[in-house]
Amino acid sequence: QVQLVESGGGLVQAGGSLRLSCTASMNIDSISHMGWFRQVLGSERELVARITSRGSTNYADSVKGRFTISRDSAKNTVYLQMNSLKSEDTAVYYCHALYRFIAYWGQGSQVTVSS
Repeated sequence: QVQLVESGGGLVQAGGSLRLSCTASMNIDSISHMGWFRQVLGSERELVARITSRGSTNYADSVKGRFTISRDSAKNTVYLQMNSLKSEDTAVYYCHALYRFIAYWGQGSQVTVSS
């Protein structure tokens, strides 16, 4: 099993920045994909950004140029740097890991952007 612990959510004004962290209970170099999803109440969970064990990344169109996903293997941690935040970025953000074809999720972090 993979346990994921998130930190870094909170309240920020529009145009501001936040960084989310997700620390895994195992060596993340062994995890094929890690990423961040977000969900607004009443809507489906959507992919925000993803990074592979080789460092390849992809982003939702809505966050390209504003968000950056990165990884630190020494700390078994994946980060999501969120800049130029907009009110529509308000959501619960979930860390995700795909390991041996099984999906694992973090506990969720609330990000609220005030306009």
